[in-house]
Amino acid sequence: MPDTQNLPRIDFTTFILSISSAAFMGLGIAPPGEEAAPGRNLELARQNIDLLELMWEKTRGNRSPEEERLLEQLLFETRMRFVEIQRQAGGK
Repeated sequence: MPDTQNLPRIDFTTFILSISSAAFMGLGIAPPGEEAAPGRNLELARQNIDLLELMWEKTRGNRSPEEERLLEQLLFETRMRFVEIQRQAGGK
């Protein structure tokens, strides 16, 4: 059984970074420090982008300015990459 006492606490920033990382992985983009990109799964990427959008809507008015900028940036970047990769794949 894993030792959960040594796990870091999750805050909002860590949570949305985790979701965006899952979106990038679904897009086939390797996280920093990894050599090989994972296989693409556009459905998984879309679902994680949808989760970021849900967090954007549900946390409106409750985010710090830093959280606001980060979430806005992550939404922009994941959406743009999704559209770019979808175009490369022929719109599938």
